[in-house]
Amino acid sequence: MSRYQPLVIGDLVIDRPVIQGGMGVGISLSGLAGAVAKAGGLGIISTAQIGFREPEFKETPEQANLKAIGKELKKAREIAGKQTSEGGRPAVGFNIMVATKNYEHYVRAAVEAGADIIISGAGLPIQLPDYVKGSATKIAPIVSSAKSASVICRMWDRKYHCAPDLVVIEGPLAGGHLGFSRDDLTSYGADTPHVSETYQLSRYDEEIGKIISVVREYEKKYQKKIPVVSAGGVFDRKDMEHHMGLGVDGVQVGTRFVTTKECDAPENYKQAYINAGQEDIVIVKSPVGMPGRAIKNSFLERVAVEKEKITHCFQCLEHCDPKTIPYCITRALIRAAEGDIENALLFCGANAYRCNKIETVDEIMEEFVG
Repeated sequence: MSRYQPLVIGDLVIDRPVIQGGMGVGISLSGLAGAVAKAGGLGIISTAQIGFREPEFKETPEQANLKAIGKELKKAREIAGKQTSEGGRPAVGFNIMVATKNYEHYVRAAVEAGADIIISGAGLPIQLPDYVKGSATKIAPIVSSAKSASVICRMWDRKYHCAPDLVVIEGPLAGGHLGFSRDDLTSYGADTPHVSETYQLSRYDEEIGKIISVVREYEKKYQKKIPVVSAGGVFDRKDMEHHMGLGVDGVQVGTRFVTTKECDAPENYKQAYINAGQEDIVIVKSPVGMPGRAIKNSFLERVAVEKEKITHCFQCLEHCDPKTIPYCITRALIRAAEGDIENALLFCGANAYRCNKIETVDEIMEEFVG
């Protein structure tokens, strides 16, 4: 196949149409995002408890997180340099969950820091256009269905007279929190460890086509190109070719970048991916009430039968009650980022079992679009 065209998001040009997925806590920070941006892709930093290493994090987590947003973006830009491997301008943005407590504060901090783009899911980012108003920061909702794409585009049109700059479609093979009910995952055959044997690829391909059709309506209305990027299960060049063949303008890749030298995760976290078999990748119920995909370990086995004692609330999510949840998701994800693998929640995509070695970002980018 011939070389892919750049991903053009308004006046933001991504030389290679690959977006690196935002993975938190502490998995995609400045190290990974900066390396991807330098290689000509779009580097994304996750704001999920981004300030967990700041000294004031336990007492004032939001303050620590907001401070870390600027610090991580600055470091990512230093890593990326002034020019990509293709000669363009390196681009770095943030993934900010709508479910984040005081979501608006995080968006405004990212804009103030100079983010090129904000990608938002885990809820409907209805007020996102208002929070970036007057800035050059691009905005992109994450959607999993034509219905959610239609709701967001319609609301932005009516309330703010604007349309998305980019739309990210995240399918049922994605990692971490999923935008599907357990029944939806079952209907797609994406709720079992052996999804490669059960997943009904063509069924979700149809949904991708429907989402693209929704976006095209607003392209026409606003007389601007709105690129669509597909995510979830994009692991290699063959996967990318399949998605691009559906009519999208680029792909978002998360899991494959975890086992890179540049990824901000600790080495034993990366090794957990390499050691995982297909049967070790399971669907779990997150404390926030959403299904998630993770690697089975002793932590998951333990909290399935016994509630973990919660002694401190980190004020991370809007709808979370420490009295009823089985464990604190912030604590579980921080333990993963600190390398305490058997006592942590190890989020991953459905293809994590395909990771079999430590690679570099450049090697992966060359495989995809070189």
